[in-house]
Order: sequence, then C-alpha cells, then structure tokens
Amino acid sequence: MNSRERVLTALAHKEPDRVPIDFGGMRSTGIMAIAYNKLKAHLGITGGETRLYDTMQQLALPEQPVLDRFHVDVIDTLNQLGRFPEEWKDWTLPDGSPAKAPLDFITAKQNGQTVTLDKTGRAIRRMPDGCLYFEFCYWPLAEAETFADIDRLFHMKPITAQDLVETKARAKWLYENTDYALMLGFGGNILEGGQEAFGWERFMTEVALNTELVEYALDKMVEVYMENLRVYLSELGPYIQLIQMGDDLGTQTAPMLSPNLYRRVVKPRHAKQYRFIRENSDVHVFLHACGSCYDIMGDLVDEGVEALNPVQTSATGMEPRRLKKEFGDKLTFWGGGCDTQFVLPNATPAEIDAHVKERIEILAPGGGFVFTQIHNVQSNIPPENVVAVYDAAIKYGGYPVRDA
Repeated sequence: MNSRERVLTALAHKEPDRVPIDFGGMRSTGIMAIAYNKLKAHLGITGGETRLYDTMQQLALPEQPVLDRFHVDVIDTLNQLGRFPEEWKDWTLPDGSPAKAPLDFITAKQNGQTVTLDKTGRAIRRMPDGCLYFEFCYWPLAEAETFADIDRLFHMKPITAQDLVETKARAKWLYENTDYALMLGFGGNILEGGQEAFGWERFMTEVALNTELVEYALDKMVEVYMENLRVYLSELGPYIQLIQMGDDLGTQTAPMLSPNLYRRVVKPRHAKQYRFIRENSDVHVFLHACGSCYDIMGDLVDEGVEALNPVQTSATGMEPRRLKKEFGDKLTFWGGGCDTQFVLPNATPAEIDAHVKERIEILAPGGGFVFTQIHNVQSNIPPENVVAVYDAAIKYGGYPVRDA
C-alpha cells in the first residue's frame, strides 16, 4: 500500500497496512525552524537548507531526508511545489541559527521589534525582541463602523485560473510522479477571519453586540472564499486528496463562542463551503480547529468535516477515548498522537514512547486516524523527543493482517 492509498483508506474508516503519518503536511503539523535545525543535526542530515514556508510561525519546510526518515505519507502541495519564488534570501532565526526566507518577506526594525511590511510599506505583523514568531499588529476593519466602511476597507480579491497555471502543472506532476497524499492549504476561516479583520477583542465584542456588522463582513469574505473554492477545485481538484480548511474554534476549556452563537454566525458559513467541496469534488474536507471543540463536534460533522486536526486532547472534553467512541465512525482524527502541551516538552523519550503507544491503541482501531503530534513542534523541544514520537508511531502503527 502506498502513501496515498494509506491515507485514503484511513479517511474511509478502514484499516490500512499501518497508521498514516503526517509531519509538515500543513501549517499546524510541522516544526519550527529552530527545532528543525537541531533535528537535522541530531539525525546527521547535512546539506540542504532550512526554508521558512510559514514566516509568521517560523516553520520549516521538511526536506526529503526528513520525510523519508519519519515515513511521512502526506505533503503540503502548495509549499512542496515551491509556492514562493525559486530565489531565497538569508534569514537569521531568533536563536542565531541560519535559515532561508522568501524574497517577498520584507522586514524592518521599528520600536525595538522586527515587523513585516506589506506592499505599501505598512507594518502588518511584529516580532518583539525575545519572541520566536510574528503576531498581527494591523487589522483592516479595526475602525469600521458601517457597511460602507467595510465596503471601503475590504480588499480581498478572488484568485483566477490564470493565477494557478504553474501550480496546476506542478500539482499534476506530483500526483503522477509521487505517491504522497496531497494536501491543499485553503483556509476559509470565519471566526479567525473576523478576528484578523476587526482585531480579536473588537470582533469578540461586536459578534455579540453588533452581529449585523460582523455578518456583513463575514459574508463578503465568504463570497471570495466560494469563488476561490470553485477555481481551486476546478484546476487542482483532480490531483489533490485533501483541502485544508481552518478556524481555531476552541479555548483550553470551551468553544470560543457559545454553541448557540456558533450555530447562528459561524456554522452556516462553514457549511456553505464544506458542503460545496463535498458536492462538487472527491476532495476530503480537513478542518484545523484548536482547543475544546467537543460541544460543537456534531455541528462540524453536520457541516461536512471529514478530518479534524489537531485533536487537542489536553483541552476540556477532548479525551481521546471519548472522542473515538462518540465520533470515531464520523471523523478521521488527524492528530492527537502526542500531547505537545505537557508531554513532549517534559517527558523522556521512553515516556514519550509509552504515551504514543497508548494513543495509537485508542485512536487507530477501525481506521479514521492519521498520526501527528498535536500542533507544531515548538522551538524548545529536544530533537531526541521528536525522534521518539515518530519512531514510536512507526513501531506501533502497524495493523494486524486480517484474512480476506
């Protein structure tokens, strides 16, 4: 069974030959570049270069020797294809180690912090000194008070087929010349989209007190999302197996919005996108949603979500046995393989081995499970612990051979 077959079998809630493995197949299953440099040194991998394919999170694009070493089955199609120009520039990570950044990643120093600039020269993200990644510092709808303000300040533009000519050709090549499962990062964020447009505090106030203004902005976003989905599925749909949607819906203890508010504001807009994908392609709907999502997990299934990530088992209501029992026949759990909040930073490799073994025993039976740690490997994680996670996944991930 090859990697693509393995992932598709798991998504069909059947048992493949082994549990599929993801390491860097999307922007929440990978590794920060500082930790990646240490991992390469630990593994004795020389040559190549550490490329930042997610500059905000400072994530490294896993290179082929790492993909091979960890028996990885899925890749991030856009970034493995070279989403950025072939030319890269030197970038120094916060710990002083080297990396490469795309040429269009423009930074400057302002008020004792590094900022990233858009094409107008405006600072849109910042990394305070001593920080390891960038955060938003510009919100385009922060001052919007009326529908007219939103019309004036909203600048999202749909993609065209012409924009995807090179990407389509390369996606076709990957489909025909590799056996990886291909993930397409899309987004379609509703809750996060609103928070990034208005600013987190303002959005969370307005969504409760001035819902019409928020919903007007969200509907404009959805119009662009839907047009982009039509183009992406038309051009890339024959080659990709998963489309990665995103919305961090939970906190450590509960959904970020009450279930009733979620169902009124977010769910219809999620469902419009997810059901469109399901009805117009064979591409599987993958949702990244951090935090405690248990109270709305039935809604996610109803919307058309097929695979859920990162399966933050340390959050309230997200105990793996409970999730597998109640939703294991409806959702593929893409994550939950190793707790990164408490176990990965603090445990010994032997303790990690036992932890991963237990997670696989809970989540793997009957298929519907793709192994990855819960969210990205952070900069402070010892490389020995990263290796322990994936060696355990390889060691314990095999399914028993069954008679035909």
